[in-house]
Amino acid sequence: MTTTMTAPASSPARVEQPPRRRRRGHKLPYILLIPAIATLLIGLGYPVTWQILNSFKEYGLKQQFGQPAEFVGFDNYVALFTDAVFWQIALRSVVFMAATAAVTMVIGIAFALLMKVIPTWSRITLQVAMLLAWAMPIVAQMTVANWLIDDRNGVLNYVLSLIPGVDYIGHDWLRDPLSFFGVALVIITWASVPFVAFSVYAGLTQVSEEVLEAGQLDGASPFQMLRLIIMPIIRPVLVILILLQLIWDLRVFAQIQLLQDFGAAGERYDLLGTYIYGLGIGQGQFGAAAAAAMVVMILTLTVSWGYVRRLLKEDEES
Repeated sequence: MTTTMTAPASSPARVEQPPRRRRRGHKLPYILLIPAIATLLIGLGYPVTWQILNSFKEYGLKQQFGQPAEFVGFDNYVALFTDAVFWQIALRSVVFMAATAAVTMVIGIAFALLMKVIPTWSRITLQVAMLLAWAMPIVAQMTVANWLIDDRNGVLNYVLSLIPGVDYIGHDWLRDPLSFFGVALVIITWASVPFVAFSVYAGLTQVSEEVLEAGQLDGASPFQMLRLIIMPIIRPVLVILILLQLIWDLRVFAQIQLLQDFGAAGERYDLLGTYIYGLGIGQGQFGAAAAAAMVVMILTLTVSWGYVRRLLKEDEES
């Protein structure tokens, strides 16, 4: 007779978790952020607060003799939002921002791709030329531009007049608003392309050669490699560049103001920067100018919000 012994079921072994270590030094990152936050609050907090307070006040002749500005609530904003001229200038500024940023990005990316494939000596020559253009002060840029487009002795009019049947002698490029902003677009793009080109070129140097060789072996054309391989890899660089260009081109001031000094001036030639300057410095309406500046800041935050939102989402996923 055979007896079968059944072993009692053993309880599952209990796995002891290692004790969690307390995070040491977790306060150090926050302590290191204190100087940067303090600098930001001092450098930006006071001007922004001052602008917000002034946007609710009215300045006039009395304030030039030491009288405190009168608190008028939202009257400056109501007057601004019901002014058709302001909305025309705001729309014009947004269109100019989008067009200038798009042209700058396209040309900058093209130069970056060119620097990637040309020989070393020609790449260095191109980089030096772009650095000189980038380093030129705005006043010097505008002086050269005025010399080129001058209606009496301008080089551009002279060269165009050499074409048979074309007579541009005496043509004023700054009289018509469309050509005025076309000249401004060319000047701003010329000064902004080097930054985009160098940034994109730095991103292209990080694209692995093995990835490109794999694409070639799979039969991808150069355009397909650019669209499907290179662009997705350098996408973070492109996103931040587009964001910066939109912000800079929305707040452009010096080039437009100097072009107005060279040629025609008036609301037809204004963008938001020169419009705010005219309200504050030209007309003494500092309250209305502060309200308009707050609107520009809101527009800037709206443009930036997409990128900030993407950063927060990527931070949560990681």
